Amino acid sequence: MDHVAMVMEQWARERPDLDVSPQAVIARLHRLALRLTEELVAGYARHGLTEAEFDILASLRRQGPPYALPAGDLAAQTMVTSGAITKRVDRCVERGWVTRSVSEQDARGRVIALTDRGRELIDRAFADHIANEHRLLASFGERDRATLARLLRAWAEELDGAS
Repeated sequence: MDHVAMVMEQWARERPDLDVSPQAVIARLHRLALRLTEELVAGYARHGLTEAEFDILASLRRQGPPYALPAGDLAAQTMVTSGAITKRVDRCVERGWVTRSVSEQDARGRVIALTDRGRELIDRAFADHIANEHRLLASFGERDRATLARLLRAWAEELDGAS
């Protein structure tokens, strides 16, 4: 019996008036998310990156040349506030992975761009990241992966639409 099943059994005993069956999914997804985050963060760390730094470099790299975004767009892509993006970009600038320059369209805005060093780093880190994700999903066949991806996408779209 796994931890979630034990917890559900305890709640069923203590609160038989409640249907605790959603925990079979929600609690397991929560536990899996924490575990997956640990696995992914360990992969980033092997390249000297934090999760936030990986996210910034990956967001810039997937834009294609010139691998740059206005700071506000980078914040939106990484789903953090402008204040948080400033701190994260500062760390990446210090390490020589990105540059920050004045926007040609708006003198008040800043454009964040990958340096050659940053692009080389994220290319190595991303290749390892994808290999790690394949490893983490290795127990699922292609069909099961596709089904799981479809179900999770539909659920996420439903939850996002409800906000």
